[in-house]
Amino acid sequence: MTQDNERVELLWRGEDARQGLSPDRVVAAAVAVADAEGLAGLSMRKVAERLGFTTMSLYRHVPSREHLVDLMRDAVLDAPAPDDPGAPWRERLETAVRHGWELRKLHPWLAEERSTRHLPGPNALAYYEHLLSILASTPLPPAQVVAVAGLLGRFLDAETLALAETARAERDSGVSDEEFWGARDGLWSRMSRYPTLTALWETGGFEEPDPFEFGLALLLDGVELRIAQREGTRDETCAVCGEPIEQPASGRPRAYCSRSCQQRAYRSRKR
Repeated sequence: MTQDNERVELLWRGEDARQGLSPDRVVAAAVAVADAEGLAGLSMRKVAERLGFTTMSLYRHVPSREHLVDLMRDAVLDAPAPDDPGAPWRERLETAVRHGWELRKLHPWLAEERSTRHLPGPNALAYYEHLLSILASTPLPPAQVVAVAGLLGRFLDAETLALAETARAERDSGVSDEEFWGARDGLWSRMSRYPTLTALWETGGFEEPDPFEFGLALLLDGVELRIAQREGTRDETCAVCGEPIEQPASGRPRAYCSRSCQQRAYRSRKR
């Protein structure tokens, strides 16, 4: 736990005005290494060589590689995309997600180290807050606001991971994806025994649209349908006592008729 607290303090550090080696310089050099070689190629030694310092000197500013990756993630996330609060929710959400996609295309290693326990820094939380604020402006209930934000984040990570894996394979083998699959004549000659696969291949089924744009549109269509369903069911009864709920004219529908029912529901979930 002490180490985790140290990681939080490092993530939320103030600016260091001292000259010479600093956490910010170490992080910038580490990002450059990871951009070129992926997280698998990142080491404290390579970062030190890029900076012209000894490896041990880095540890006075960043205690470990794990701490360093935390700092790198937060540094490249930067600020959320510019937002127009008066625009439709879907337009705002598309802008925010595409901004995240552009960042990940620049830094595919963001998806390489999967964990549910990454400690967020100020930039990561600002980005998350931005997504939540857009979704919270819709009629979606709070649990679905959080769930949709998580779903969009996992979609971004999945698409980024595909980029990272392709880049790693090409880097390790020196052979592009197109060259690799183009040389598999023995595989293609056996495809005819699979009629559905063959028919789809021959009719352009594998000339797929941009996978990111297709996936994003599909996800947002689902969110839009869920919002439309919520808007069509504003006259509800309380989930705790069954009494009618007076719904607001706009914003998210209420799930409980009173604050006391809301607290009772919360306590029951905690048991």
